[in-house]
Amino acid sequence: MSETSGRAAAAVSRLGLRAGNVVGEIGYDDDVDSSLRDGIESVTGNELLDEDADEVLDAALLWWREGDGDLTDALVDAITLLADDGVIWLLSPRTGRDGYVDPSDIGDAVRTAGLAQTTSGPAAGDWMMTKLVRARSSGRPRR
Repeated sequence: MSETSGRAAAAVSRLGLRAGNVVGEIGYDDDVDSSLRDGIESVTGNELLDEDADEVLDAALLWWREGDGDLTDALVDAITLLADDGVIWLLSPRTGRDGYVDPSDIGDAVRTAGLAQTTSGPAAGDWMMTKLVRARSSGRPRR
């Protein structure tokens, strides 16, 4: 097993996906990591759907690079594709790679979109991944 495919297998296991999950993909381009994509399809037994699919998603992969546009808008659009308990996995290039996105920019976009970061870590190849979920309100009134 190559180092890249080993990282992909580890990343797929951290995604928490299981057989039958429906996963969509936004931001696909020729630089995405095919071993990660293949691993997801193998675990779920389903092909990755593109952003034009009409299905409700258990998870969305959002491949995002500096210069791709407005991350907040992309996150808000991705939320509309998700099941109530669905998650977004934001994949961005590692530090020093073409398209690197500053973590503070990601944090600002995530909060503005009404999401919360739960975990981050290396994905396969040149990518980092961050799990995003809907932010929960505390139920207390704001002052």
